[in-house]
Amino acid sequence: MSLDIEKIKKELEALPDMTNIKQIGLQGTKDNLDPFASVGKMNKWTHGYDETDFVVPIFDLPYINSIMSDLKMFRTRVLILRPNECYSYHRDYTKRIHIPVITNKSSFIVEDRQLKHLPADGNYYVVDTTKMHTALNGSRNNEDRLHIVGGIL
Repeated sequence: MSLDIEKIKKELEALPDMTNIKQIGLQGTKDNLDPFASVGKMNKWTHGYDETDFVVPIFDLPYINSIMSDLKMFRTRVLILRPNECYSYHRDYTKRIHIPVITNKSSFIVEDRQLKHLPADGNYYVVDTTKMHTALNGSRNNEDRLHIVGGIL
């Protein structure tokens, strides 16, 4: 499946301003459509939900919503890494699909000690985030890294 990155960028313009936030959920639960309910570290004991509960589209984004549905994604979020930022080295409960929307040559995922650059080329990438991993944006040119990321079984 080839993805239309320009169409994705256009639909993302409908989201709330992300100047001061680093992630926003695109999927909620049947009883909670708060776009911030699925952000950050998540487990049923602290949030009351499993990751797989987050399958209901929150925003009117027909193209992106169809991608999430076709790929059977859950707890899908828009993640922004600002220049010179990285995530902690961690593992997740399930694998993730990454859809790079905005990236730069100095942005990488480290998956099980292997450095990978995921280009914003219309492809999606399955990342085994059940293994230790992190992501970093080493841009010196003030370029953000924006991925749509969702869990898969």
